[in-house]
Order: sequence, then structure tokens, then C-alpha cells
Amino acid sequence: MSEELLGRHRAVLPDWLALYYGRPIEITHGEGRHVWDADGNRYLDFFGGILTTMTAHALPEVTKAVSEQAGRIIHSSTLYLNRPMVELAERIARLSGIPDARVFFTTSGTEANDTALLLATTYRRSNVILAMRNSYHGRSFSAVGITGNRGWSPTSLSPLQTLYVHGGVRTRGPYASLGDDEFIAACVDDLQDLLGHTRPPAALIAEPVQGVGGFTSPPDGLYAAFRQVLAERGVLWIADEVQTGWGRTGDHFWGWQAHGQHGPPDILTFAKGIGNGMSIGGVVARAEIMNCLDANSISTFGGTQITMAAGLANLAYLLEHDLQGNARRVGGLLIERLRAVAAQLPHVREVRGRGLMIGVELVRPGTDEADFDAAAAVLEQARADGLLIGKGGGHNISALRIAPPLSLTAAEAEEGAAILESALRSIR
Repeated sequence: MSEELLGRHRAVLPDWLALYYGRPIEITHGEGRHVWDADGNRYLDFFGGILTTMTAHALPEVTKAVSEQAGRIIHSSTLYLNRPMVELAERIARLSGIPDARVFFTTSGTEANDTALLLATTYRRSNVILAMRNSYHGRSFSAVGITGNRGWSPTSLSPLQTLYVHGGVRTRGPYASLGDDEFIAACVDDLQDLLGHTRPPAALIAEPVQGVGGFTSPPDGLYAAFRQVLAERGVLWIADEVQTGWGRTGDHFWGWQAHGQHGPPDILTFAKGIGNGMSIGGVVARAEIMNCLDANSISTFGGTQITMAAGLANLAYLLEHDLQGNARRVGGLLIERLRAVAAQLPHVREVRGRGLMIGVELVRPGTDEADFDAAAAVLEQARADGLLIGKGGGHNISALRIAPPLSLTAAEAEEGAAILESALRSIR
């Protein structure tokens, strides 16, 4: 059946639509931290539909909320008052840390970042955007234009002029040998020099932890130092929290809080985990920025009642069960377990991350060269042994991405670590 479906997939869908595995699998159902494929195989899910199933598969509270809402009304658009949308916006505004916050809902992280770029460029009357090398912000025309990762950027055409800044990758690049304080200082010097060579930018957009790039990140405080420089010039800071938000990093509810010494970002984007699989994205911004558009706008599907019901139930479960704290505790155990394994394996360059957002970077033994074949082999072997993980990286980074639902238990973390250890040891 999987082979038949694969043939139909290839006949009707784009060639560039990526699929994992030499023999792609069809996931048919899930429960908790596990999923099953069409052949009846059971997997421990350490990727959660690309960090989207944030709490658990088939979470009863979310399933019940969606079912009850579907029995009333599924959709009406933003042309009408929508109680669940207002309620979720109120909660997100309070949690965002942004003063006088306004919230606009979209259907994806791509659309959220696209909206943030529209707001920033309109507010600042500039189409110059600062972005980070090795970054990823979505697949729309404008989001591709600011993505600093060649593997996910199919065109150089863009409505924006994008300039790329150092700092998103701590252990690679010209400043890798510096200590953390010196690293930040060098990146700030580079930013200041860059600003002297261009017209005033609209904004800097940055992922606190780069997702597709392989879960890389700068030292804590880098974006705070950037913000100080940018704020002097009126340049906005957009925090792309599509993958880092909602407590995934354990230490913080938002990734920007590791860089919050000079206040919150001007604009925050979110998506993925808040819907636990339902299609929710959004933007939070100060009222003066959010309200700067001088034309009418709506969102046909952003904020629709059924997705808002899911988001409300999911957020309530996350907060009531302290899943951020669980990510910190269980994620800490998992990171240390994997670091102990990595110390024995010459092809593991680094185990990095925080909370339940963990990257395992692979290289050719004895070199600093990224080993993309090894990452693909580990992905395959882990699946064969019952574990689903992700992969990512840039032109010189090859990393496994580990991001289970935040309700992961310590026993499941150990089970997954054992499977991953075996897969890593199988590399030849």
C-alpha cells in the first residue's frame, strides 16, 4: 500500500516536495509520544511533525475542544466577531512580554513571518532587512528572500534587500574560536560596520535557535546586544519563535528571553506547536506597529473558530501541566545522555540545544567537514529501530534534529536515546 501511495504522490505532487526515507512511510495515527504507520509499525516520535505536535498526539483535551467546536461552527472568517480568537489573542498578548500588544492570526509560520515583514517595512518605510546566516523563515516569496540557507532558498529574486549578519552559529565561522563575550563583541562590531554601508534597515529578523539550520544558536545575550545597536537607529527586532516558542527550550517560554536584557522584541512571530497539529500561526507586535497599515485586510482562515478552540485547549494544557518545566528536566537528561555517547564517537562533532530542542552535528571523522550521508544513514537506521527524528543544517552543517512532544517522559527519553545511540554507532 505504501508503494502504491508513493507512486500516486510522485505522479501528482511537485518533485521538490521533500520526503524522508528511501521508502517513505505513511503515518496513520498517534497517541501520546508514539505514532503508527500504514504497515502497523509503531514509532517513538522525536520530531512531532516538525515541532508541531507540541503536547501529545491525540491529546484528549484538544480532541474534545475541536470536536465540540466543529459541532457548533467551524469557520466564519475575520469579517465577524469571533470569541475563541479574541480569547486566545488575549492570552498570547499577555504571555508575549510585548507592551500594548496586538495579535494577528495566520495559518502558518511562513505567513506569520510574511506579515511581520509587511509590518516592519511599512512602519519603517524601508525594504532593507537584516537576517542571520544559516537562517530559515518559510517558503513564501518574501520569506525565501530573507532565508540565509541555500538549501531552502530556490530563488535570489525578492521584494526585499537582505543583508546577512554573523552570529547565528556559535561554533562555525570566523568568530568560532572566540570566547562567548568576545564572540558577541565581534558580531556587534560586524553589525555596526554593516549598518554603515547600507540604507537604514526596517528590521532584523532572527530565530533565537535556528531550526532548519540544525538547532544552532548564539551565546545568550547576542540579540540583546544587537537590539541595543538597532534601537539607537529605530531598527525593529523581529523574533521568529515559530520553533522556539511555548516553552520548548525549557529555560524560557520564548526563545527571545535568553536575549531579553534590553527588553522584548518589537515583533514576535509564532506557529507550529500552539495548535498541536492544527494550522495556527500569528504575529504579536506593539499597537503602533500592528496598526501602521493604511489599507483594509482580513484573514479568511487565520483565527478560524476550530483552530482557535484547539489553541486554547492546548495552551491551557501546556501551562497547567508545566510542560516547559518538563522540557527543562527531561531535555536536560536527554542532552547529557547524548553527550556521553557523543564523547565516544568520532563522527559526532557536537550535541547542542536546550530543553527538548536538541541538535546532534555529524562530521567526517578526523575533519570538520559536514557528513550529510551519515545524517541520512542515522535517520534511516533510527526509523528501522522505531524512532522518528529530523535532520537539518546548512552548507557546512549536517545535524540530526530532536524535538519530541513536551510531555515526553524520562523513560521515553532513555528509550529514544538508546535507539539513537545504536544508530549513531552503526555509521561506517
